[in-house]
Amino acid sequence: MRIRSQWLGLLLFCVTWPVFAARLNVDLGHGARSYTTAELLARPDVRTVTIPADIAFKRSMRYRALPLRVLLTDLEPTTHVQFVGADGFATEIDGRLLLKTGGAQAWLAIEDPSQPWPALERGEGHAGPFYLVWTDPSSSHIGSEQWPYQVEAIRALRAVDNRFPSIVPDATVPADSDIRHGFAAFQRTCFACHTLNGQGDVKLGPDLNIPHNPTEYLRDDLLRAFIRDPQTLRHWPQAKMHGLDKNTLPDADLDAVLAYLRYMEKHKMTP
Repeated sequence: MRIRSQWLGLLLFCVTWPVFAARLNVDLGHGARSYTTAELLARPDVRTVTIPADIAFKRSMRYRALPLRVLLTDLEPTTHVQFVGADGFATEIDGRLLLKTGGAQAWLAIEDPSQPWPALERGEGHAGPFYLVWTDPSSSHIGSEQWPYQVEAIRALRAVDNRFPSIVPDATVPADSDIRHGFAAFQRTCFACHTLNGQGDVKLGPDLNIPHNPTEYLRDDLLRAFIRDPQTLRHWPQAKMHGLDKNTLPDADLDAVLAYLRYMEKHKMTP
């Protein structure tokens, strides 16, 4: 009985240890900082926030959370911030959006080891220990790609144009064109999982220009349907791609993304 108890204690320790030992690494270019779960939960500015329509859990959720801007005090507003997850997902968000004090507000939800969050649906594992959530997201058209979970690191980056020149439209493309509009929408949505012309931080999905751009082999109506709901084109229970609804990607933005993809199809660059 004593041996069984010892094994049970060891098992519980192994199960709970990753949550207790979780660290969030933050690097804004002025020296990296590392925060433990316990340190963040002990801060006096932690609040309980309610998220009525949580993206990850598809229902109302309550979290112990920290206004994200308090961890970004050294951030230049024009900087892009990248959130890197344990599952390989990475997304970039405009610093101005993260530092706002009105409208949509970014919060870092922190999983309390004594009150763990439930598992995600579709066998996608766990959202903790850190998760970027938003209050009043519709006021700034916050899309599903801007709710990264399993976050391990937050870091400031140079502009996409500087890091990945092969995805940028030529300087001759007018600033007010659908192509430029689509490039901006592409960065906010598709670029979180896909590369283009072999460039990008994440390869969860295929490259969208090499060897073939989806506009080359899908009719517009099928491509639009696939982006809205990938299961309408091919039903595959293990599929990882989530559809982009009209709140995440309004019709005008979807039209612009297709314009950008058509443009890039004529500007392939072998990585």
